[in-house]
Amino acid sequence: MRTHLSRAIGLAMAVSVVFLMGSMFVPASITAPSARTTATDFTLEDSTGAAIKLSDYRGKVVVLDFWATWCHGCKIEIPWYMEFQKKYSDRGLSVIGVSMDDDGWKSVRPFLTANRLNYPVVIGNANLAKQFGVDGLPVTLLIDRHGKIAEVQAGMVDKSSFEIDIQSLLRENNGK
Repeated sequence: MRTHLSRAIGLAMAVSVVFLMGSMFVPASITAPSARTTATDFTLEDSTGAAIKLSDYRGKVVVLDFWATWCHGCKIEIPWYMEFQKKYSDRGLSVIGVSMDDDGWKSVRPFLTANRLNYPVVIGNANLAKQFGVDGLPVTLLIDRHGKIAEVQAGMVDKSSFEIDIQSLLRENNGK
């Protein structure tokens, strides 16, 4: 009896380990390349007045983050996106923040000064939000090197899963 119980426990543990390891390496949120749609192009000015045009980022993986200074979840995610920008920019990642603050630069400039973001931020508008299906915050999109939407996360992202998804997209069409 004890032998059968030991085997059953051992088998259950082995199945659990295989299941957990398998689920760690599959970027479940990424849309298959053939099913992706092209991200709507836009041109908006960053805090320095420079034009940020989404189509200029073709060839890069883009984290497009819709956020606001009053959004608690957004403020948690921003340091993660700064970390990803620093860690993966040399592999082709670019982060773009799209603030949805109603008063625009009045709230955003002091926030940028206080937090020293390492990526460009633009001020979004209702039309842009509608084009990307943003009806709450935060919303973060992962856009592949061809300008196609690979993932949309409404609400806060899971940092480790999102990083795995970023790594997966960085490998796509890059021979790695």
